[in-house]
Amino acid sequence: MAERLKFEHRFTVNAPVKKVAAFHNDSASMAAITPPPMVAIIHHAPQNLKSGDRMDFTLWAGPLPIRWVAGIEDVSPAGFTDRQVRGPYETWVHRHAFERVDETTTDVVDRVEASFKRHPFWGLIGRLMWAGMPLLFAYRGWRTRALLRKP
Repeated sequence: MAERLKFEHRFTVNAPVKKVAAFHNDSASMAAITPPPMVAIIHHAPQNLKSGDRMDFTLWAGPLPIRWVAGIEDVSPAGFTDRQVRGPYETWVHRHAFERVDETTTDVVDRVEASFKRHPFWGLIGRLMWAGMPLLFAYRGWRTRALLRKP
């Protein structure tokens, strides 16, 4: 059985839960919070994600294209889950949770569970991507706060 990996990141946004949920449910937000030098190209996704939707995109890590298809599940004002249907991991389940602190403040909690593929190339790519998770999510938190600060 493949090793089960777990990662959690939490940050606070000065915005109400409704605004934070709307931002994250907009499929264009993914590209907006992807840190350079990575580039996210969305091939197909509805603008506003709902349960049952799929998001098809490529993450460019320098010259390396990583094609990914995520199934969207359990969408509510409290968050949503994206589950890898196709991509660099054997399994990937990412829960985006939005927790109300008060009327104008929200905690965003990202919980990821994944396992590496037993493949020489994709196993290595998955491990390298996993090693970068703290930096990736720190950037996403910083960018989200900056984007939601705008009127």
